[in-house]
Amino acid sequence: MEKITPTDIRYPDLAGKRFNKRFTGKPEYIRLAKSTKDVVEAVQEAVDSKRRLVVRSGGYCLEGFVADPTVQVLVDMSLMADISYDTERSAFTVEAGATVGEMYRRLFLGWGVVLPAGEHPNIGIGGHVLGGAFGFLCREYGLAADHLYGIEVVTVDAAGKANIVIATREATDPNRELWWAHTGGGGGNFGIVTRYWLRSAGATGSDPAAALPKAPASITTFRVSWDWKDFDETLFSRLMRNFGEWSQQNSAPDSPYTQLFSLLFLNHRNLGKLEMKGVSTAGPKAIQLIDEHLAAIADPIGLPYTRQIEETPWLRFALNPFPELFQPGFDNVQAKIKDAFFRQPLTDRQIATAYKYLTANESIGGGMGMATYGGKVNTVSPEATASAQRDSILDVAWSAGWGDPKGETTTLAWIRSFYMEFFEGSGGVPLPNEQTNGCMINHPDTDLANPEWNKSGVPWHTLYYKDNYPRLQKVKSKWDPLNIFHHALSIQATH
Repeated sequence: MEKITPTDIRYPDLAGKRFNKRFTGKPEYIRLAKSTKDVVEAVQEAVDSKRRLVVRSGGYCLEGFVADPTVQVLVDMSLMADISYDTERSAFTVEAGATVGEMYRRLFLGWGVVLPAGEHPNIGIGGHVLGGAFGFLCREYGLAADHLYGIEVVTVDAAGKANIVIATREATDPNRELWWAHTGGGGGNFGIVTRYWLRSAGATGSDPAAALPKAPASITTFRVSWDWKDFDETLFSRLMRNFGEWSQQNSAPDSPYTQLFSLLFLNHRNLGKLEMKGVSTAGPKAIQLIDEHLAAIADPIGLPYTRQIEETPWLRFALNPFPELFQPGFDNVQAKIKDAFFRQPLTDRQIATAYKYLTANESIGGGMGMATYGGKVNTVSPEATASAQRDSILDVAWSAGWGDPKGETTTLAWIRSFYMEFFEGSGGVPLPNEQTNGCMINHPDTDLANPEWNKSGVPWHTLYYKDNYPRLQKVKSKWDPLNIFHHALSIQATH
């Protein structure tokens, strides 16, 4: 396995392969792994030479954990993309360099099954599953991490030796805690995952077609949009309130709407539109579910709206979902994203704060998105996996992007102030409390570790991991005692 250095023609592509162009790294060299043995070799060499090491699968980390100027060695997993069925474990194996889209394609064409994972097909499976991973099918099938049977991971022991470890969810597995930490403990903490084994918790027998959920026969999508100029604060508030109340009423695992997932895009007013988009896997009943959903949220506002409904086969949708969300230019963005789980709908004061920020400062490219949550996700106990938020009704994200570096200062000030004021009653962050439920590590935000932006006195790790953090620290202490794998929000070992 060769070293790809800055003089290699492949270096610019590999060094620059990242979603958020806000961060830039310049590793001394890149190792392009083709096997687990290659990963062991790359890790051992970096440890022996005391070089700072990171791993990348898809390059979609929202913070600069991988694209970090202090990183000297980058292990790129993108050539390890094999997907197959392991008859010995009765589980699918997916190597860490596969993309979500390629996994959807292979699982569907090979066996007619699906793993409920993220929305963007180009995301790498490697770091995605580790953060829990939610997407269009989560209300029906749970998180991707809920279907994780096992991992193969390269770790470094106290003597500085790189080892291959396999850990599964079997109660008798001595490495079971290491498996558990990978069901929502976040990437870059314990070692380098080289492959995943996927099998639903309730699956029995050895038939591959029964190891994971059956893929939907079709996906019915809907899109609704309004002109922002037609909204005053009263109508805007009504829209947000309706969405929150619907989510509260329909987030239980036995809701008839678990086969419907919906997003409300509260774009900044200068972008011109407010939008709802969503999907249903309910086949013949899908349009009825969508109609009832819109009757509860959109109709009471009293403004005319256009409604587009389209039915497509599952795979065609999975490989190109809502193309306008991932439009040209998406790969050149510099961005900041913040996140919060909600147990209860937004308060009137929070809605007023949203209106204030979404109608102020005309140069902003950004907004706020609300996603329906719950359903099957909420059937799992908070300690059964490392994904602790198991009674939420909404995941809400704040996003802002800029193309010109000159826009960074203004845009960052806008999104930080927006978020802080939104949660001003709890120190500027969504504490685990009656209304809010912390944040998702797949949407990392280093501001949460900064007392300038987190005035709550509650540490960042409580927001992400809640009561699971001490247990994650023990796993870290055991499996990465030298703290080889670390970043700005990495789990700290217990000492």
